[in-house]
Formats: sequence, structure tokens, C-alpha cells
Amino acid sequence: MSYDLMVFEREKAPSKQKDFLDWYEKETEWTEDHGYNDPTVSSPALQKWYREMIQTFPNMNGPDAPTNEQLDEDEDLESHLTDYAIGRNVIYAAFSWSTTEEAYELTKRLAQKHGASYVVVNPPSAPLNTREMDEV
Repeated sequence: MSYDLMVFEREKAPSKQKDFLDWYEKETEWTEDHGYNDPTVSSPALQKWYREMIQTFPNMNGPDAPTNEQLDEDEDLESHLTDYAIGRNVIYAAFSWSTTEEAYELTKRLAQKHGASYVVVNPPSAPLNTREMDEV
């Protein structure tokens, strides 16, 4: 199990909770016509968020994933590996539980910096915690 957050383009997301939840369900069906490891499909704000985020929480998959040599050299790196699903209007990030507080604080700070919003998704079986949704 992972600690999951989603960063998204606030202009693309409905503001009413029920509409937002419906939109979230549609976005996380992952039916867009591209791979989900390519940050260039996202908006400029989400691309900037991702590029800064992977400096601390590297992508565990795709071209931005660290090499085995990098993992061997930095024993802390493995605990920060993160599974990103990158869409046009959302980036879903699954973090290790051991990094929950750090992941939340950095996600929040960088989302605000780049003009994006975020929502706490975890646990996946529970309703979205929209009280934690950024209101910037």
C-alpha cells in the first residue's frame, strides 16, 4: 500500500465536490491516448511540478528512473522512489509510507509554487479527502 496524492490543473477540475469526484473517477480510468510515464503530455504547470518533485522523489519507472548504480550509491534514494501516472490534467503520485509527511509537504509547496492544486487520495478504498484539497 502507498500514500497517494494527485496534483491537477485547477481550471480543468470542477469545484463542487460531487462533480469533482466524478471528474476524478474519469481522470483515473487512464484512457488517454498516450503512455503515462511521459511528463511532456501534461500542462506546463504540471511539468514544472514534476521536474522539481523528481529531484527528491524520483520516478521508479520510465526514462526519469534512477539507474541501479545511482540506487547503490544513495541508500536513501530507494525509499523515495515514487510511482507517477502522468496525464494531461493530472499527475497521480504513489509514495512510500515512510515518506508520507515529506511527500505531502513537498507536494503542497510545489503545487502552490506552480499554480496547481492537489488532493490527498489515500487510502484508495476510502473517499477522497477533499478537505485536504488545495484551495489556493
